[in-house]
Amino acid sequence: MKHDLVLIEGLEIRTVIGIYDWEREIRQTVRLDIEMAWDVSKAGQSDDIADTLDYFAVSQRLIEYVEGSEFALVEALIENCANLILQEFFVPWLRIKITKPLKNLGMDSAAIVIERRINK
Repeated sequence: MKHDLVLIEGLEIRTVIGIYDWEREIRQTVRLDIEMAWDVSKAGQSDDIADTLDYFAVSQRLIEYVEGSEFALVEALIENCANLILQEFFVPWLRIKITKPLKNLGMDSAAIVIERRINK
């Protein structure tokens, strides 16, 4: 069994996220770090983007989705992002981390990490 991963690290996106009234009135930057299982051997031999997981396309789709969304909870945002990747890019497994800055609440940030598999 292969254990190849395609990673997207430090993808920063501005969105409306939070439960407090002041959070609903501003856009905050969330950071996404994503590991996606993908067999890269075919692309490694062909040197053709059509044979791999296009991390740029994944990033652009996430930017479009997250910028256009509004969630109260980071948990809801991360579940929706994971489902989007699994369903639209046919990734069999992923681990995704979303970090939200919380300087005004006395901490650097809070983060959620989840792992999901495609349902067969």
